[in-house]
Amino acid sequence: MSLITGLHHAALRCCGKAEMDSVIAFYCEVLGMKHLRTWGEGDQAGSMLDTGHGIIELFADAEPGRRPGQVDHIALATDKVDECVAACTKEGLPVTMMPTDIVVPSENPYALRIAFVQGKAGEIIEFFHER
Repeated sequence: MSLITGLHHAALRCCGKAEMDSVIAFYCEVLGMKHLRTWGEGDQAGSMLDTGHGIIELFADAEPGRRPGQVDHIALATDKVDECVAACTKEGLPVTMMPTDIVVPSENPYALRIAFVQGKAGEIIEFFHER
């Protein structure tokens, strides 16, 4: 039985709001993706773009000097966030955020249950459930 229903999103950190806006323009205007939602202001802004089979999540708070190709985290879609964390804990993986209910204050409030763990290769994994 799989706990995962698919890849929900990959997250990219941009160096500031201007860079994030440029990334949004490229993906939406050049590649034709759909802009789903935006929240926050300035360096605390975030946004989501629909690729058609998953989402690219953007944040404007990257530290200068990040390396090309750097992805912040991968988010796995699941309706069993707590069970995923329990399975990871059993494997000895560090939990960096326990299962938590949040609401992203975007144009249409976006209710989620999420958790984060550090994977076997040091990657950050988010378990992501849209409520």
